[in-house]
Amino acid sequence: MRVGVKAAKVGDAIVTGDVVIEDGKVAEVGVSPPGKRDLAAPGFVDLQVNGFGGVDFLAADADGYRSAGRVLAGTGVTAYQPTFITSPMESYRRALEVAGELEPAPGGPRILGIHLEGPWLNPLWKGAHNPANLAKPDLEAAERLCAAGPVSYVTLAPELPGGLELIGWLTERGIIVACGHCDADAHMAHAAFDRGARAVTHIYNAQRRWQARDPGVAGVALVRPDVTVQAIVDSVHLAPETAYAAFLASRGRFALVTDAIMAAGLGDGAYRLGDRSVTVAEGAARLDDGTLAGSVATMDAGVRNLMALGATLTDALDASSRVPARLVGRLELGTLEPGAPADIVVLDDSMTVRRTLVNGSEVWAA
Repeated sequence: MRVGVKAAKVGDAIVTGDVVIEDGKVAEVGVSPPGKRDLAAPGFVDLQVNGFGGVDFLAADADGYRSAGRVLAGTGVTAYQPTFITSPMESYRRALEVAGELEPAPGGPRILGIHLEGPWLNPLWKGAHNPANLAKPDLEAAERLCAAGPVSYVTLAPELPGGLELIGWLTERGIIVACGHCDADAHMAHAAFDRGARAVTHIYNAQRRWQARDPGVAGVALVRPDVTVQAIVDSVHLAPETAYAAFLASRGRFALVTDAIMAAGLGDGAYRLGDRSVTVAEGAARLDDGTLAGSVATMDAGVRNLMALGATLTDALDASSRVPARLVGRLELGTLEPGAPADIVVLDDSMTVRRTLVNGSEVWAA
């Protein structure tokens, strides 16, 4: 099957020619004659999605996941991590049991596992997380949660008592750890990354503030070549200069995330984020006290925003696909090299999504 595009993003280059798919995999690129329009790019990989299209993943059933997946596919996402905000343990257990019964690609984007954003976060930087649900690192609680469902990724505050030990326990079991919602200074941040943490969650948001003599976790993440820097590039969470400076400092390690909530893909109004009430207005999701509570961002908009700041097309596409896929050890994703799964987003000249394919099957089309 030919995709019908004039070019494709392959490795670090834009290759003129069509893409051929066989048995759900990329078979050939640069095939003549090329299509008349559009670019094939690796499907977007979003590692932090709380909900989408009216669905909050913490409360979703299998039908909810399928519904949200269809809308996510319309934004070019072919793989994602449903993210559970800090919650009571029983809520986690129920949600993880549902996730454990899902198909890996339930008629839409691949589900890469569950991202637990909490409960081991610092109350000083709780953001929209309910402080009543926060907890100190506890290996027994971690073991129960990981046994309940497919936990693949955890955001935690390493400076909490037992935080470094928990990082070691999780990474020994193949679970990716990111530092976030934390008050870690530079010394503690280095200790966390040395222990096995691999990323910083939504840089500059809900974490110790950068100061000249105390750059905190953000400053350390930007200069360590073994750390992925994740950012919400929606013109709400970061000023344009802040987002672009982080990109320039960590190019090749910079990953877009949305931190989207159930309101993403819908309009202004009242919504839920776990057990929190959220109001969306003018492109921002907030608690009643004005605290940002996730986002209504989309990955395709993030690519466009990053390019508008000055990133090249290939760098912006890497930030939405290859970099996050590499972070979670899914090297077969985020690439259109022959032999890779045919997870493809087809974009027009304005970087608007026209089609989305997973395993070579079309899951969304404009």
